[in-house]
Amino acid sequence: MIRVLLADDQPLVRAGLAMLLTNEPDIEVVAEAGDGAQAVELGRRLRPDVVLMDVRMPGTDGLAATRLMAEEKLIGDADRPVRIIMLTTYHVDEAVHAALRAGASGFVLKDAAPEELVSAIRAVSAGEAWLDPAVARRLLDDLAARPDPGLPTPVQMRGLTPREREVLVLMAYGMSNREIAEHLVLGDATVKTHVSRVLTKLGMRDRTHAVVAAYQCGLVEPGTAPPARMAGLSR
Repeated sequence: MIRVLLADDQPLVRAGLAMLLTNEPDIEVVAEAGDGAQAVELGRRLRPDVVLMDVRMPGTDGLAATRLMAEEKLIGDADRPVRIIMLTTYHVDEAVHAALRAGASGFVLKDAAPEELVSAIRAVSAGEAWLDPAVARRLLDDLAARPDPGLPTPVQMRGLTPREREVLVLMAYGMSNREIAEHLVLGDATVKTHVSRVLTKLGMRDRTHAVVAAYQCGLVEPGTAPPARMAGLSR
């Protein structure tokens, strides 16, 4: 069961989200927060799998709450990580960049289809990255215009093995571990190990940050398709 905490200052929005998610057999809404401070307190106490965090809330907003969770190691906890999906009405702005740097694992627009939100929760809870397509396109355009100095450089990317680089590229195309394993004809456990090594070598806390770094360093070009199916020959 995926345990979800809802954080939004609008009661009607929280009620709508709760009603939507309660209908999913594998998702449970464990608590609701009306601001970022309450979200941090509930996150600290309940350790939900996923927090749906509104970016803009009065008082402690979603960005500040995400930073606090990162500082308290709730996000980076290797045993019980709290994954954060930011809910935003904007396709991309400085808030998205700030949330990414703070530790958010995904971004979903508030006008997204219900099934997209559910898919995002499932993906992020499994350790996958999730960027709303509209957010991703604008974010990549922004990175091309003004690179984020906090992301790995091409020199750091060269520290990856050929296989790790292949795995990172497929991650950037949105593939799950299972899809990467099928594409490269590898075992699921082997792919999981490669993903872990990629994140460790690049100093990234999760896949979302590694994916953005792959685009910024030119390993993946926006609008292109994944490479042809591999035969598992690189090591």
